[in-house]
Amino acid sequence: MSAVLAPVAGTVVALADVPDPVFAQQIVGSGIAIDPERAESTVVAPADGRLLKLHPHAFVLLTGEGKGLLVHLGIDTVQLEGAGFELLAAEGDEVTAGTPIVRWNPAEIEAGGRSPIVPVVVMDSAPDSVRANATGTVRVGDEIFAV
Repeated sequence: MSAVLAPVAGTVVALADVPDPVFAQQIVGSGIAIDPERAESTVVAPADGRLLKLHPHAFVLLTGEGKGLLVHLGIDTVQLEGAGFELLAAEGDEVTAGTPIVRWNPAEIEAGGRSPIVPVVVMDSAPDSVRANATGTVRVGDEIFAV
């Protein structure tokens, strides 16, 4: 099993508490969410792998074990069409845990009327199959669960 690290600093919350039914009902997969600190920050790779998909508001990292990790920056942020996000990596890049991927400001997302919460999901995993290794406040790089 490989550790999955917090891509952002904030407070761990259950996926059930994400204000989006796709994540709350674990339709994409099981995982956790992080309510991020409200300050400009850099989102980092939560594990070693290849950036399979990279959008300004979300990315999918394929681990060496063949697991897809989805990191989604805020809810309904696809509607921003990249505004407020700065890409620091490129799709297809091989990265290590902690590599900067996207710069953003959760306070601006919230000021725009959207939730800045960050689901971190193991794609196509069974509901409730991911157990959080962290509760409460996490710093960037803290282990949040293992895959």
